[in-house]
Amino acid sequence: MNPDAQKLWRAPQWAFAVLLALLGMLGPFSIDTYLPAFSGIAQSLDASAVQMQQTLSAYLFGFAFMSLFHGAISDSFGRRPVVLWGLTVFTLASVGCALSQSIGQLIFFRAVQGLSTGAGIVVSRAVIRDMFPPSQAQKVMSQVTIFFGVAPAIAPMVGGWLLVHTSWQAIFWFLSGVGVVLWVANYRLLPETLHLTQRQHFNVKNLLAGYWQLGSDPRFVLLALASGVPFNGMFLYVLSAPVFLGEHLGLQPQQFFWFFILTISGIMGGALVSGRVAGKQTPKRQIRNGFAIMLGIGVLNLVANGLFKAHVSWALFPIAIFAFGWALMVPVVTLLVLDLHPERRGMASSLQMFVGSTANGLVAGVIAPLVMHSTVGLATASLLMMSLGLCSWVYIRRRWPDIGQSISHT
Repeated sequence: MNPDAQKLWRAPQWAFAVLLALLGMLGPFSIDTYLPAFSGIAQSLDASAVQMQQTLSAYLFGFAFMSLFHGAISDSFGRRPVVLWGLTVFTLASVGCALSQSIGQLIFFRAVQGLSTGAGIVVSRAVIRDMFPPSQAQKVMSQVTIFFGVAPAIAPMVGGWLLVHTSWQAIFWFLSGVGVVLWVANYRLLPETLHLTQRQHFNVKNLLAGYWQLGSDPRFVLLALASGVPFNGMFLYVLSAPVFLGEHLGLQPQQFFWFFILTISGIMGGALVSGRVAGKQTPKRQIRNGFAIMLGIGVLNLVANGLFKAHVSWALFPIAIFAFGWALMVPVVTLLVLDLHPERRGMASSLQMFVGSTANGLVAGVIAPLVMHSTVGLATASLLMMSLGLCSWVYIRRRWPDIGQSISHT
């Protein structure tokens, strides 16, 4: 923690949380805002379905690749420069997307978008731990989680509205405007939170040593899996929303908002509870409760879809409850990841995001297309992804029982 943290931000804590949360939601928001425009873009640019999928894959893999470096660079040069440069590149790439005249150009600029947007969420997590002691950090992380989880849900609604009332290019002009607003806000408000005494010397040897230190630590890898993979149990349904809601549940596009409202409510509820119990419950208990909720509702969802034809009267509620369980545990797991190696919190955030975003890319490009046409397939894949995170956490608790007893105070 920065020893001068109390001098760096004198406004209310919630205002700082909002600033960081907006940074954090930029990545997932950029993924999903243009999804409703797939067919419109394909027609406009004479692109095939495979080429349109490449615009998503290029973004996701660019995001995953560069997320390896955002935090590590911020450990050496500071948090603020990485955020501002990331927002600058994102804004320019969004303009490039809006002006694209061919599918090749769009794929290129989407990749550049992906390379830049990770700066916000990766660095914002490190900033939280720079600024706040454990219990306060958990509360702020919970508030950021609300926005991070809400973004994938509301983004398609924003994109759909822009597509209907203007054009697909307006979606990327909108993202350009968001980039400008965030750049100005962070230029004026975001302090440099990494103390000079805590900066890492930047050279290739030191960088590789850091990656080896974290990547070879099984505790870090398992915690990254426990925090990054279960999200996809919910994200799978967001990616499959047009098929799941339209074909399986028979909803009209204007009725899709019920799914997003319920999912958002689950995320907000879980994150609010996580913030309320910060400092009152041990991390291991809160994580156990979150996984217990996800496991119970995941099994129930699979059984229900196996026995009955999915119906809108009940099929949306398991996803909302799953989202509640995820939002309850993920702020705590994230803090445990960051505190394993306090001197490399930026790099830890980078690697954690790399694990999660790689999983997101595999779900979007491989798993969702395979299972979205079966409600049993969706429920099974969701449960299996949550189970991978659960198994990682159970192994950690048995192998290193001290992890999760309390959060580091350094």
